[in-house]
Amino acid sequence: MTEENNDRLSIDLAGLTLKNPIIPASGTVDYGEPLMDHYDLGILGALVIKTTTLEARKGAPDPKFAHTDKGILNAVGLKNPGIEAVLAEKLPALAQYDLPIIASVAGKTIEDYVEVTQQISQAPNVVAIEVNASCPNVAEGGLAFGTNPNILADLTRQVKAATSLPVFVKLTPNVTDVAVLAQAAEGSGADGLVAINTVTGLAIDIETRQAKLGNVTGGLSAGSLKHIALRMVHQVAQAVSIPVVGVGGMSTIDDVIEMLMAGATAVQIGSENYLHPTVCKEIIEGLPDRLDQLGIDKIKDIKRFDA
Repeated sequence: MTEENNDRLSIDLAGLTLKNPIIPASGTVDYGEPLMDHYDLGILGALVIKTTTLEARKGAPDPKFAHTDKGILNAVGLKNPGIEAVLAEKLPALAQYDLPIIASVAGKTIEDYVEVTQQISQAPNVVAIEVNASCPNVAEGGLAFGTNPNILADLTRQVKAATSLPVFVKLTPNVTDVAVLAQAAEGSGADGLVAINTVTGLAIDIETRQAKLGNVTGGLSAGSLKHIALRMVHQVAQAVSIPVVGVGGMSTIDDVIEMLMAGATAVQIGSENYLHPTVCKEIIEGLPDRLDQLGIDKIKDIKRFDA
């Protein structure tokens, strides 16, 4: 990538200057290991690591993945080695790359989120926090943090107070009006939003009459999520003044440009990394030519579509 092309693709994201807007989404590349044999991770705009909790988690029962004709269902259950191992092993292993790390955090209570945020913010290569608000809040009887604007506001406020880093709140699509949740997060100090997380779905094996996932239901991702994500990013971008990172069903250069036109500032690539581990590299390398074809000088010049 030439210096000229680097300049064409660079973006400003809530005070962060990124080489380009392409970011592997949380959970889809673990801590970068699946991509390391394919390309230098330093070409990425940033990387969101697997969601980290205070204690190690084994995750949901197997099977954790079910491939459908239109997407992927997953119920991983936030499987991760816990904050101590992430700080001692995972983040230092990524320090060899010129790569901003966004740390995804979660917990059973707001206090858990705060503790993980405080600890992981001390890592030198972590530049921002992503709040996974789709987790069930045990203090509220299992209601997901991200489905109630008052709870989401409280979570955002307390996480923001626990770190000096930019805080991005990842929104769940499993609500009636995502804009209300976006405004609650913005009003409580969020520096940016990530839209969207997976849509809850179900797949059934008609031979065994059993669910295809060990957890029964799971999150639907990949191509079938794209148009829902575009719609919700468009809604959110119109409702708030902070930047939105678009995610959901992104797999091509044109998907990325479409998401930027919907109102996103940056784009996360999720499940496509499972199927096509060089997808982020290929999108980054192909973006300058596509910008030329569309008569666009710099990627930050892309305007929202005319609604």
